[in-house]
Amino acid sequence: MDWKLALQIVGIVLGLLYLWLEYRANVWLWVVGMIMPLVHGALYFQSGLYADCAMEIYYVAASVYGLAVWLCHPARRAKKGDNYAGIRHTPMQSAALLATVYLLLHGGIYGLLVRFTDSTVPFWDSMTTALCIVAMFMLSHKYLEQWLVWLVIDIVSAVLYVYKGIPLTAGLYALYSVLAVAGYMRWRKAMRQGVA
Repeated sequence: MDWKLALQIVGIVLGLLYLWLEYRANVWLWVVGMIMPLVHGALYFQSGLYADCAMEIYYVAASVYGLAVWLCHPARRAKKGDNYAGIRHTPMQSAALLATVYLLLHGGIYGLLVRFTDSTVPFWDSMTTALCIVAMFMLSHKYLEQWLVWLVIDIVSAVLYVYKGIPLTAGLYALYSVLAVAGYMRWRKAMRQGVA
């Protein structure tokens, strides 16, 4: 079996499990989030998506951080049967800071890709990478709007992966787009009902 195909299949299984756990606001998503980057990192490296590959290192670190926040922060810690505890809107001050961080990351990663790699898609690769960094931070703090950031990432990534010849992973990201909408609606409903 072709390595790219095998990595895509394993990545799809792990990705769907991760998203299902995220939808349910289940703390185990962070454990899957520590394993999944190894698979995706290898796939992206073989496909010449160097920023996405490097991003997988961040995903491991972000998953450790997210797990610590979800387990240790009293306001966001879920009681038994209440995974949605602590969901909230992104504070305006945080949104402005996150937008600034995104712009700086996008520009910096783009510059690195143009100067030091043979990437054929440096703008889009750096865009999704920078947005992923922001979205993971938002998820770790259970900000509702993280789902909207993931929606943008998923749509752009689906198109990018078709272009780069990894169609199964592109299909996964197209599915992620649909699930991001469902996740946003589920978390918003839980927050409005006072579950969060």
